Amino acid sequence: MLKEKLADIEKKALSSFEKAQSTQDLYNMKVAFLGKQGELSLLLREMGKLSKEERPAFGKLANEVKRRLESHYLKRESELKEKELEERLAQEALDLTLPGPPRYLGAKHPVAMVIDEMVDIFARVGYSVRTGPLIEKDKYNFEALNIPEDHPARDLQDTFYIDEEHVLRTHTSPIQIHTMETEKPPLRILAPGSVFRCDSDISHSPNFHQMEGLLIDKKVSMADLKGTIAFFVKEFFGEGLKTRFRPSFFPFTEPSAEVDCSCPICMGQGCRMCKNSGWVEIGGSGLVNPKVLSFCGLSPEEWQGFAFGFGIERMAIIKYGIEDIRLFSENDTRFLRQFAR
Repeated sequence: MLKEKLADIEKKALSSFEKAQSTQDLYNMKVAFLGKQGELSLLLREMGKLSKEERPAFGKLANEVKRRLESHYLKRESELKEKELEERLAQEALDLTLPGPPRYLGAKHPVAMVIDEMVDIFARVGYSVRTGPLIEKDKYNFEALNIPEDHPARDLQDTFYIDEEHVLRTHTSPIQIHTMETEKPPLRILAPGSVFRCDSDISHSPNFHQMEGLLIDKKVSMADLKGTIAFFVKEFFGEGLKTRFRPSFFPFTEPSAEVDCSCPICMGQGCRMCKNSGWVEIGGSGLVNPKVLSFCGLSPEEWQGFAFGFGIERMAIIKYGIEDIRLFSENDTRFLRQFAR
């Protein structure tokens, strides 16, 4: 009687395994027949009805049936897994005819763009680039530029001091000194790079960039300086802009002048950028102070020169109408992506 039930369970289990359409259905069939509460387990609990002589033979037969069912289960499970994988791959197949997701390409930072454009403009009139260290000796950052230790201009620089002899350069003017010491005039150089000052607000940053220029030659005048600046302004901001000089003071130039140009945003009509004045300040300039020439071993009787300096971020702010200098260093891709060409 039990043997007939065992054979019937095996037959039904094999049939159920074959009819299963998924691995989950197959697993449910396994539990129904081979689980702790499955039909085979319940049947084995009835072995107590058999005599002692019959139990070993029936137990052996039951184990053989269980092994056959487990073997068939594993085979059927493998078949169903392969089938399910093929169905999933078919459903998830890529349509290679569809366009891929957009890829945003990198772009030059607006500060780098402005530096490159300025260098290109001045290169047309004979200027070439020089560089120098970010950490400068006090001698080159101040003394050689006619700013002695007790000079009030030092208070205006808001300097980061490294030690008694070294500072983070507050301007790129030291590059001019190094160049005049090591190269023979005539000279036409540009000195772009990072500078550092203890200042931070909507229009100032403790780390910003400058572009300074120096020309050393014979018989140099303010007219040469103004002509050079006027040429640059028209090339950088566009035709139709005027340039004006306002008297000022810099220890390393004499005479000195602040440089303004008519506002590129409103073309001198008055706007928020120029505070309705029609003019924007773009930098400082002047003829090289004879004391600076003498420090570098050049005779003021033989050589003259002029120098000028622009804040790179300020030039970008004016050119592109940017309202906050901090945007340049925040690396917000929404801001930077606007400058991709």
